[in-house]
Amino acid sequence: MSGRFGLVVRFVLKPGHEDLFDHSARELISAVREHEPGALLFACHSVEGRSGDRIFYELYRDRDAFDAHGNHEHTQRFLAERDRHVADIRVDFLELIDAAGVVAADGGPAADQRPPD
Repeated sequence: MSGRFGLVVRFVLKPGHEDLFDHSARELISAVREHEPGALLFACHSVEGRSGDRIFYELYRDRDAFDAHGNHEHTQRFLAERDRHVADIRVDFLELIDAAGVVAADGGPAADQRPPD
């Protein structure tokens, strides 16, 4: 167990709301990048073949960092606006076992991102 806390959120958007949702998501991600060092990865994806679906993948240092994320003004603003654009939401909470690429389970850079010894 790494202590890392993650979630996957699937949004089914209301028809015609894709651009509005994407704009709000970009604003949220920018604020997370600037103000939340405990957010190790926060990504918004479109889904191939389903233009009205979006997926957030969020990985936090720990549950406390996730809880802090929910208390930020930028998160509250996104949540208030989100409901105008979303028809359905599904959330799965995750516990990281291991990772490569963007972030290692210990929170440092993944092995393929570390400088050589």
